[in-house]
Amino acid sequence: MRILFIGDVVGRSGRAVLLERLGALVQDWKLDFVAINGENAAGGFGITEAIYQEFVDAGVDVITGGNHSWDQKEALVFIERAPQLLRPINYPAGTPGRGAALIDAKNGARVLVVNAMGRIFMDPLDDPFAAVERELAACPLKQTADAIIIDIHGEATSEKQAMGHFCDGRASLVVGTHTHVPTADHQILPRGTAFISDVGMTGDYDSVIGMDKDEPLMRFLRKIPGARFEPAMGEATLCALAVETDDANGLARRIAAVRLGGRLQEARPQFWDNEQADRF
Repeated sequence: MRILFIGDVVGRSGRAVLLERLGALVQDWKLDFVAINGENAAGGFGITEAIYQEFVDAGVDVITGGNHSWDQKEALVFIERAPQLLRPINYPAGTPGRGAALIDAKNGARVLVVNAMGRIFMDPLDDPFAAVERELAACPLKQTADAIIIDIHGEATSEKQAMGHFCDGRASLVVGTHTHVPTADHQILPRGTAFISDVGMTGDYDSVIGMDKDEPLMRFLRKIPGARFEPAMGEATLCALAVETDDANGLARRIAAVRLGGRLQEARPQFWDNEQADRF
């Protein structure tokens, strides 16, 4: 199975590059499943129902969230009628929506997606490890699910790496989100789970983690807020993780970083690009 996980989509520029490129990526790379983190999609803060539907119509199979999941208050209502939208699973019982879902891939396979949020330097939610453990026990890889994706939305690299090792051999991939800067540690862990500490954001990198530079700079310099944060509006880079799993066991066979457009140096999965070139 070919999976593409696209990092935190920030504001209009992030949405634009995603919508511009996704159709061709699905076709050229023969993608079976596309996941994105969409908690910053609406002006950098939260997601609206219209944006959710726009992503689904473009070919996104699941949208994960994080600490900004509820910044657009309408999300508290429409998440109940949005089966492909997740929020962190370790919110308290009674929180609207769901933190895990078993979703049909484009090739007919069943993919379990779990969205968890870390607790270090974040809101003190319930234990993400216990929540993920319950899902892995209830829906084991290659028994109930053909592939399993864990989005661990967290500030601390150590916590995200710990989640990767905690799930190693039991999930297809564990993807860190939230810090908006792509890390260089993408790898297949010893028992076969693909991992990256942070996939990075899909947004304008001439910014401070996706926000127009002026207000964050002034807050660092003066320690006084002057205006609200606004997303940077320049050309965005699409940051993602490409993973190919083994149909026999659901674990990762190949992994590559993806960076397309914008300011960052381009990176592509050569193993899929070469296959595309060989057809011509």
